[in-house]
Amino acid sequence: MTAPSGTPPSGTPASAHSAPYPPPQVRYAPGRHTQVFVASTLYGTATLAAALDAGLFPAADRRILLIANNAANPETTPAVDAMAGFAQLRSRFDDVRDWNHAIRPLHPAAWEPRAEDVPLWERHLRLLWDLGADRLTLVVESVQVSPARALVQLFPDAALHVYADGLMSYGPTRNKLSSFVGTRVERLLHPDLLPGVRPMLLTEFGVPPEIVPAEELKKVLAELSAAAGPDLPDGGSSPALLLGQYLAALQILTAQEEEELHVRMLRGAAGLGHRDVVFKPHPMASARVSRLLEDEAERLGVTLTVLDSPVLAEVLYERLRPALVAGAFSTALMTASALYGLPVATVGTGTLLERLTPYENSNRVPVTIADALLPSLDDPDAVRRWRAPTAAEAQEKLGGLLTAVGFTMQPRIHARRRPEVERWLAAELDADTWRYFKRRRLTVEGLPGGVPKRLAFVPRSPAVRRVARRARALRRRLR
Repeated sequence: MTAPSGTPPSGTPASAHSAPYPPPQVRYAPGRHTQVFVASTLYGTATLAAALDAGLFPAADRRILLIANNAANPETTPAVDAMAGFAQLRSRFDDVRDWNHAIRPLHPAAWEPRAEDVPLWERHLRLLWDLGADRLTLVVESVQVSPARALVQLFPDAALHVYADGLMSYGPTRNKLSSFVGTRVERLLHPDLLPGVRPMLLTEFGVPPEIVPAEELKKVLAELSAAAGPDLPDGGSSPALLLGQYLAALQILTAQEEEELHVRMLRGAAGLGHRDVVFKPHPMASARVSRLLEDEAERLGVTLTVLDSPVLAEVLYERLRPALVAGAFSTALMTASALYGLPVATVGTGTLLERLTPYENSNRVPVTIADALLPSLDDPDAVRRWRAPTAAEAQEKLGGLLTAVGFTMQPRIHARRRPEVERWLAAELDADTWRYFKRRRLTVEGLPGGVPKRLAFVPRSPAVRRVARRARALRRRLR
C-alpha cells in the first residue's frame, strides 16, 4: 500500500519529542477493545489519568495515549512526553503514540483528511499503531477542532467521549457540529471547577456531563509535584503567585498592554502586603516581560522570582502553598480555589470583555466567569473578604448569566433556549450585568436590551446597511 500524503519517508530523522515509539511486542487479535486517549497538554493528561484512577472508563484490552503537539511551531516546542512528571502519568497506558509523527509534515491543528482519503488513512493508522480490527473508543479534547475533529472522521465507527479541563466547557460549542459527530458523543468528562454549575458544551446534543472527582485529580497532580525536582522555589514563605497570560498572540491586547497587565498584578500583590512574589510566565511569553517586572519589583521593594522552566500552576500550588494566586482569566485560578482552597484575585477582566472579538470568541465565557465570580486585585478589601462560593451561590450567580452569554454567542446552536434567555435578560439586565453583553448583538438577535422593538427592523434593513457602509467608507477616506 502506498503511504498516505504526509507520511514521513523512510530514514527521515525525527526530533527528540516527536520520535516514533517502538511498536508493541504483542499483536492484538481482531475483536479486541482498544481505548485511544488524545492529549495535547500535561494537565489534560493528568485529567485522563484521574478519570482512569476513578474507574470512569471500563476495562479494555489496550489503552493508547496519543500525544498531539498543537503549538504553532511544534518542532521547537516540547511535547507532553518531554515534560517533568510525564513518566508518572504514562504508567496508566499500555502504549504511547505520536500524532505529529503520524501525519508529518502536516500540522495537527490545521490538517483534516479529505473525505475520499478517509479509508486509506484509517487503514494506514491501524497498521501504524497495530490496531488491526480492534473495536475503538476515542477520548478526545476539543471535538470541534483538529486534531480531534480529524481523528473522529478517520475512525467513523469508534465510540466517542469528550473530556474538558478548562472553563470553556461552561460555554457553548465553538462551532456547529455535524450530527455525525455530535450524536456519537456519549459523555463529557470534566473537573468540577464551578460546583453547582453544569457545563453548556455539547448540550445541544443532550450529552450528559460527568465529573472527574477532585480527590483523584489532586492525587495525580501531587504525583507531578513530586516529580518536578528541586529547581522550584522554596514554598516556606507562602508567596503570592502571579499567572502570566498570553493575550498578545491572540490579538486581544497589544504586547505593551499585556506587559502592563502583569505589572498591575505585581502592584496589586504588593498593595496587599506581599513582599515575596513568584511570577509564572506563559511558556510562549517573551523575556521582555520578565525584565519589566523585575524593574517594577525593585521599585516596590518586592522579592520577585521568575520561573524559567515550564511547570503546571497546580504543581506550584502543591509546592508553594501560595498566600494568593492572581491572574486574568486562567483556568488555573479556578483550580486554585475549587481544588486547593487558595485565595484568588483577577486583573483586567473589564478591558478583556470589551476587547474580545468577535462576540462569539470562546474566551468570553472564561473571562465572564472570572469577572463575575472572583474579586478584583484593584480592590484590596474585596480580595481580603472574598471566599469561594457554595454550589448554591455559584449556581445563583452564574447559572442564568452563563446561559444568556452562551446563547448570545451561539444563538443558532442553542435556539431552544431563547425563551429562557429572554426571561433572564428582561429580569436581570442592569448596570452590573450589561458589561457581559453588546447592545448591537442583542439587537441583531431581537433580545431584550437591544433597540426598541419598533426600531428592530433597522439592523436587518439592507437599505440602512448600505447607507451605513457608505458612511463608514466616507469617514475612512476623510481620515
